[in-house]
Amino acid sequence: MPAALKTIGNSGQIALGKRHAGKPVLVDELEPGVWMIKVAQVIPENERWLHQPEARRRFDAAVRWAEEHPDAASTDPDRELDELARRIEE
Repeated sequence: MPAALKTIGNSGQIALGKRHAGKPVLVDELEPGVWMIKVAQVIPENERWLHQPEARRRFDAAVRWAEEHPDAASTDPDRELDELARRIEE
């Protein structure tokens, strides 16, 4: 995309075009008057733990186990979770 001249409006805003409307962005001021704008993804704070390497490893192990045991219907979820945790830690 070629460079474009934009004017900062009276409200301090710059229009980037409708195709970017509603997207969250990260704005870094690299030095006075120089900004880098990047499209960003926002992760809710209460879900950030899911993106940690250890949580991801445990989640992947749980999914693999579930795929390998499709008929493992349980009437005692606590027992199943204890067993799954034991297997993950092995």
